[in-house]
Amino acid sequence: MSEEFHRAFGVYGIVGDSDSLVVIRKNGGPYINRYDLPGGSLESGEPLDQAILREIHEETDLTVKAVQQLGITSFRYPWAYQEWRMNQHICVFYAVTDYQGTVAAQVAQFVGQDALGAVRLPLDALTIDNASPLVLKAKEYLQTQQFNPTDTTFANWSVLEKPVW
Repeated sequence: MSEEFHRAFGVYGIVGDSDSLVVIRKNGGPYINRYDLPGGSLESGEPLDQAILREIHEETDLTVKAVQQLGITSFRYPWAYQEWRMNQHICVFYAVTDYQGTVAAQVAQFVGQDALGAVRLPLDALTIDNASPLVLKAKEYLQTQQFNPTDTTFANWSVLEKPVW
């Protein structure tokens, strides 16, 4: 017997290097109170390459000049949401290769905004205990310079009750 999964789809940007990564402070969804990658859902009819630019700007205040699509993967984990008990998050990853601006600790709040702001953190500070699976995938990419599209299951995943920051 298979479980029914809620499905989410989004685009996510990796702004970082071999030492650090730009992450957002998540204020909603299954990654609430954890660090997450800047990104999210597409607006109606919005192309992928435009959605990633918009999402990164909304959540970090950075203006992205160039990105490279790395690949697609998904993450599966327990999450009680409406009638579902499992989530499958399908993600298109982009490496941000050129940008302008300064990472904003606070960003504008509006309906649908689930980021409180952004911060650049050392890679070794990002763990399963404080970060989303997307951040862990980005960390792996920055450390290896290889994008592994293998889907991942986090059987013991849980939403955090209190923020990690």
